Amino acid sequence: MGRITATELSWSVKGHRLLDGIDLAAPDGKIVGLLGPNGSGKSTLLRLLAGLRRPDSGSVRYDDTGLSDLGRRVLARRLAVVEQDVTAHNHVSVRQVVELGRTPFRGRFDALTEDDLRIIDAALARVDIADKQHRSWHTLSGGEKQRVQLARALAQEPKEILLDEPTNHLDIRHQLELLGLLGTLDATCVVALHDLNLAARYCDHVVILEHGRVVAAGAPEAVLTAELIESVYGVDVLIDHEPVTGTLRITYLAAGNGTTADRYRPRLPAS
Repeated sequence: MGRITATELSWSVKGHRLLDGIDLAAPDGKIVGLLGPNGSGKSTLLRLLAGLRRPDSGSVRYDDTGLSDLGRRVLARRLAVVEQDVTAHNHVSVRQVVELGRTPFRGRFDALTEDDLRIIDAALARVDIADKQHRSWHTLSGGEKQRVQLARALAQEPKEILLDEPTNHLDIRHQLELLGLLGTLDATCVVALHDLNLAARYCDHVVILEHGRVVAAGAPEAVLTAELIESVYGVDVLIDHEPVTGTLRITYLAAGNGTTADRYRPRLPAS
């Protein structure tokens, strides 16, 4: 496994600062959740971590090596990226998409080895998409495409995985399966999420972004407080623990403005 460290990352577009002084540490084998409202900088931060954009200032390190010192092929052999929306595979089969995960380990004209085929089969099975491996990519639903992209990432056998809203388009079952699967991998995961309850249940560490800055970071129990959620998301919540799993539970009461007691009125049954 590997670790990812970002130090004082900043990035701007046309003079507008979108990320400002970001510090982030993703330890070996941990799941780090990136949380924050739309526009807070989660996707942009993931692209900087992946080397898809160059920061204005600051640095990203994988283990003890700077991102800028890692060759593309070396990085591709250790880092997988699961993006939110991918449309580049319209004329290929599901299996061919997953086979792309083995590209960093092959010569340009090399055939897939028996080991490659075994890894691809295992990746398809782990995301419950093997039965659709011969279907055309463009016939899949959004959730199925998301699972195929994760299978492609798993086929890389990465040390680190960056995931941008991977539960988008997934039904409840596959949301739980996907995030549960991340916890079984020998990989460090940084995952952007909207659902605070999923983050509380599956993430070891969370980083809260607001307007391109880190406003809080730490274990979900310590960070996801009613005060912070109201401040960042503008929503009043009730914080307790799920009675079966003991996981932190967040119940949304009302949008901010005024006291919770005034805004939260349980609807009484008609008499």
